[in-house]
Amino acid sequence: MRLGLQINSFTWPGGAEAIGPTLGRIVRTADEVGFDSIWVMDHFFQIRGVGRTEEPMLEGWTTLGYMAAHSVRARLGLMVGGVHYRRAALWVKAATTLDVLSGGRAWLGIGAAWNQEESEGLGFPFPPLGERFEQLEDALRFAHGMFEGQHGTGGAFSGTHLRASRLLNSPQSLSRPRVPIMVGGGGERKTLRLVARYADATNVFGSPEAVAHKYAVLREHCRAVGRPFEEIERTTLQMVDVTPDGARGTETPSRVVERFGDLSDAGAQHVIFSLREIADPARLELIGRAVIPQLRDL
Repeated sequence: MRLGLQINSFTWPGGAEAIGPTLGRIVRTADEVGFDSIWVMDHFFQIRGVGRTEEPMLEGWTTLGYMAAHSVRARLGLMVGGVHYRRAALWVKAATTLDVLSGGRAWLGIGAAWNQEESEGLGFPFPPLGERFEQLEDALRFAHGMFEGQHGTGGAFSGTHLRASRLLNSPQSLSRPRVPIMVGGGGERKTLRLVARYADATNVFGSPEAVAHKYAVLREHCRAVGRPFEEIERTTLQMVDVTPDGARGTETPSRVVERFGDLSDAGAQHVIFSLREIADPARLELIGRAVIPQLRDL
């Protein structure tokens, strides 16, 4: 089993001046203790369920570039990008740039998005969901063309909402055949169909039973399009609140291992999780010492 860390909050001691140094330390520690991937959200306001709207939130691609300079082995990505925030060419060029500068460690995480509040608040167009899915398929098709060969197809592109005259990507990504593409979300009719057709990984949420069901639906979509199900990495997004003794409603490391084992039995290959009190170095060190070594053989 592979493990990923999602950094979903920048509300840390010391205010804005401390965000950079704290983030650098978190990323270095996560990289050193053995996380396979490190992710940030693609939001501009803090989201419900994590904190108040006004809490600090960093722009994702810029943050990933900073994280690349503070790590050497973990892959880096957005969990996941909102397709309407950027044109398809910028999605691919940003992912390629991160991949080249990090030595081949980028993910291209993308989805149809949902946060209408931040879009309207900052003036991003927020088309209806059906149109956002059309934009997503355009972006995925565009990405495949840009990652093809040494410099992209070089040809024109015609999608539902996008036209381009020359798909040129230079430098090309170090990751081949492309920067791996993750499509986030568990929608059974549209999202998982797009995963089957275009993505290298899926990301779904919930209990072992819930994620097993989503993977089963994805398997059927793969069968329908004639693609081997095993080509797609199965990931899930979770939450962890771990302490050595499991006091005050937290989990012990052994309980985290047990819970992730259940997710493995359900088909998950890569568990990505947010960690409470992530600014406390002891939390990440505990994961590295007492959780990661126990999960490598799952």
